[in-house]
Amino acid sequence: MEFRLLGGSGFKVPVLSLGTGTFGGGNEFWDSCGALDVAEATRLVDISLEAGMNMFDSADVYSNGLAEEILGQAIKGRRDQVIISTKATFRSGSGPNDVGSSRYHLVRSVEGALRRLQTDHIDLFQLHGFDALTPLEETLGTLDDLVRAGKIRYLGCSNFSGWHLMKSLAVSEKYGLSRYVAHQAYYSLVGRDYEWELMPLALDQKVGAVVWSPLGWGRLTGKIRRGQRLPEVSRLRNKLVVEGGPQMDDEVLYRVVDALDEVAKETGKTVPQIAINWLLQRPSVSNVIIGARNEEQLRQNLGAVGWSLTPEQAAKLDAASKTRLAYPYFHQTGFHERNPFPVAV
Repeated sequence: MEFRLLGGSGFKVPVLSLGTGTFGGGNEFWDSCGALDVAEATRLVDISLEAGMNMFDSADVYSNGLAEEILGQAIKGRRDQVIISTKATFRSGSGPNDVGSSRYHLVRSVEGALRRLQTDHIDLFQLHGFDALTPLEETLGTLDDLVRAGKIRYLGCSNFSGWHLMKSLAVSEKYGLSRYVAHQAYYSLVGRDYEWELMPLALDQKVGAVVWSPLGWGRLTGKIRRGQRLPEVSRLRNKLVVEGGPQMDDEVLYRVVDALDEVAKETGKTVPQIAINWLLQRPSVSNVIIGARNEEQLRQNLGAVGWSLTPEQAAKLDAASKTRLAYPYFHQTGFHERNPFPVAV
């Protein structure tokens, strides 16, 4: 397993981590993602550690906290072997202060996560979304206090826009507070909006991307193709799930899958493995979160590392997934001489 520095920090993380959105279940949305119990989750943790993937990502809203509880049970007795990342900000209760990034909510959220995970610290704590109603000084001051108290090792954010992230970094610098070293963001071959502004910002400010939904919300599993019905077992059959995730044009999806099929024939790899490997070659990416309902899916996704696409294969996928940019990004492409877009390394 390859390890990379997390943004501008000195902390190394594996290039893949296991997401725990499939742990727990309990309602229509989370059941559609997965409903693994402690024994099943423990087996996935065992396989992950055997492969050298020792990072596990969760959130307080995943199955209403049950995912963190199950992860805590699954890593019991081997906390020193794993890296835990989790998130908070979204509504976690019915009270007026059970949401957001206020000092009140963040302190309670971190204490709750520590209790559910059965640990005394969180390696990477991320704000799940931007709270425009709480002053950044309050939010970042609280996070800095939690870092200084030893309850959090590193800070990250998730689903921020470019100005959200840049303003946060500026406030941290102004007051000498702990800064975000990671941004957990949606990025895939069928969702490349991250590249428009967040990627250049990440490279400039040394913020590592932790990618969620690398398979385009379940669309790049290799089971969805032009002219074919959805598989009988697919979360994309659930309207609630589809509407709650990233949207995309069907023609773009089919064009990308056609290109993935071509590369699959050349490499002998599966469609998901190729889609994940492509992400691992993109600028600013520190880690890609993979999900799994069972051992087979986990082992398949682990096969995305240990090899690399050729430049020609990557270029083929780049071309197939290219879409017209929104303003001002399409206009900026005409000024490559002084304003170049990031390129794969």
